[in-house]
Amino acid sequence: MIRMLALGAAAAFALAAPAAAAPTDAQIAHIAYTAGLIDIAAGKQALARSHDRRVRAFAQEMVRDHQAVNDKALALVKKLHVTPEANPTSAALSKGAAAKLKELSRLRGRAFDRAYLQNEVAYHRTVNGALRDTLIPRASNAELKSLLETGLTLFTEHQRHAEHVAAELR
Repeated sequence: MIRMLALGAAAAFALAAPAAAAPTDAQIAHIAYTAGLIDIAAGKQALARSHDRRVRAFAQEMVRDHQAVNDKALALVKKLHVTPEANPTSAALSKGAAAKLKELSRLRGRAFDRAYLQNEVAYHRTVNGALRDTLIPRASNAELKSLLETGLTLFTEHQRHAEHVAAELR
């Protein structure tokens, strides 16, 4: 169950894989924004449940950084006069995230901390792969592509940070 969200994300991103119709920039923007919202919600849940200073610091970083990227994304779509378009990938991401948040809500203490961090590692690995292999190559607008590349750099650091904190909790 720990990897349920990551597997759901992988399945969702598979919808945007080469065999499927290429997502539009409006769909890519919605997918990326949704992925950010998911990590903001997970971070807020960790802040409400965890008492470990390392986990809380990581969760605060997730909320701060993903909110900042999402704010930039909203400013960009407004500037470009684009309305992010809901799609099966963003819907699957949201559904998987709701299930993961519910699963994590049943855990307490160290069990929560470990599960949260394991999920963050898996989720960032999946999202980073989707950004690198699908979303960035398929984005046609240069500014959107640049924002996604900036996000990939930041989220790769998030993955490393999550791996580091998870290793400390073992």
